[in-house]
Amino acid sequence: MEEDQEIRYEPAGCATPRRKEYRIPVALVPPPPPKKKPFSSGKKKKKDQPKNGYFQPPDLELIFAMAPRRQACVLLRSELLFGG
Repeated sequence: MEEDQEIRYEPAGCATPRRKEYRIPVALVPPPPPKKKPFSSGKKKKKDQPKNGYFQPPDLELIFAMAPRRQACVLLRSELLFGG
């Protein structure tokens, strides 16, 4: 009968193991603090350029070729007023 008393009810499904052998041991000594980064002299190191150079698409200037701001505003206003 003692064997029947030792059997514990366990819910169906997954559960976290609770036995001592499965527990994470308590750390006796805390880990050391992270190392500090070395102090730089204030001068930034220049990065090397790519070996093949930078990619320059032939139509890059077309993206930035826009009407001046004042002219664009006048065109927009006339379209709104006259529907043209």
